[in-house]
Amino acid sequence: MITSWKNLESLDDLHQIVEDSKQKPIVLFKHSTRCGISQHAKHRLESEWDFKEGKLDFYYLDLLQHRDISNGIADQFNVVHQSPQIIILKNEQAVYHISHNAISVDRIKEVIK
Repeated sequence: MITSWKNLESLDDLHQIVEDSKQKPIVLFKHSTRCGISQHAKHRLESEWDFKEGKLDFYYLDLLQHRDISNGIADQFNVVHQSPQIIILKNEQAVYHISHNAISVDRIKEVIK
């Protein structure tokens, strides 16, 4: 289970996260609190999450409150905005992105190993 969600709440946070991706993988979860598919993806992540603490940082972005940050992510990493969406950053680059029902802990594990 995810025990350490970190909230992504500003473009300054995003800049720091990109810098932090030089040290370990960063997983961004873009979530719409009004979308059933997004709620299902969030629940699936929470129930299947079994990463060792410190292996990666996991950030939660509430799209309804912070669409500007989602737009910044799309611009910076050339990734089309979707919701729900997972974007994985390594070494300041988006190395993987997936959305909707394709979101899975197993796929995240494959990408970050």
